[in-house]
Amino acid sequence: MAFRASPTRLLPVSAPNMATTAAPCTPAPWRSVFLSHVSSMPQPTLVLSTLHPVEPGVTRHGFSLVPRARTCIYRGLWGTWPSNGDRNPAPRNAQVFESDLPVITTDIRMEKAAEIVGTAATPSPFSGTESGGGGPVEAVWWAEPQGTQWRVRGTAWVLGPDIDGDGRGARAVREALRERMRRAGDGGKSLEGNEAPGSAAEAAWSWSREVTGHFGNLSPGMRGTFRNPPPGRPVTLPVDPDSGLGIGQTVDDVDDQVARRNFRVVVIVPDEVDQVDLSDMKNPKRWLYVYRGASYKTTQPGGEVIGEWEKVELWP
Repeated sequence: MAFRASPTRLLPVSAPNMATTAAPCTPAPWRSVFLSHVSSMPQPTLVLSTLHPVEPGVTRHGFSLVPRARTCIYRGLWGTWPSNGDRNPAPRNAQVFESDLPVITTDIRMEKAAEIVGTAATPSPFSGTESGGGGPVEAVWWAEPQGTQWRVRGTAWVLGPDIDGDGRGARAVREALRERMRRAGDGGKSLEGNEAPGSAAEAAWSWSREVTGHFGNLSPGMRGTFRNPPPGRPVTLPVDPDSGLGIGQTVDDVDDQVARRNFRVVVIVPDEVDQVDLSDMKNPKRWLYVYRGASYKTTQPGGEVIGEWEKVELWP
């Protein structure tokens, strides 16, 4: 990704070619600070913005795409979802992979899933049953204890029950995420409690098991929301009594067919991370991290290449 000078900020000229970048070998330079800040939040909420395609012939002030934003709960980084102790009955993958990819969960019947799939550079028809994505998103955290705002810009991918399958959408998701996953450990060595890369545990690592783990990490009441009547539907319309849908249910079974049919994991693949530190208003700080991939040499004034990322300090 090249940038041209601007009076206000560094502007991307083109998106990074993810197909040609090597899998990351080191954690992102912003990762540890970001995780520290998010873990200190009373509730790790973020605002997720997407682009909403307007129905053909029904424009909004002449626009065919309009912004949408909503508050979501941060669910950890892909490959390393946080333990919920004995409250999560789902089987867990061995800790052989890690990433810098934030995760949220959603109901496939909500609009964000269709927006993520429908605004991709190469959009595919949204069936509501297949994995897919690639649409542009921006996620914003306000870590109030540290007075720091985090903006993560990139693409988002929706993972469903078919994620281990051969469908075009599932294959695209796995390819996009795998390019930004790395083996946990140092130089192929095992970390405490982890399996060494190349082991049977790595070969047995399952995408669908990871999705089920995120479902199990929800409380039974939250799992039950995926049995709600269709979100956004008028309450005056009847609900099929045989559908299993209804308000206020709890779900203990992590393989509950009705809830799992609607449950999805959404993974954000960051291209830019914008950190603004306002803890000292007399001396605010701002850094922009841009994913560059392997073998990049900085061309930006003050730029510093750290692993696959370039870090530039900006005026706030």
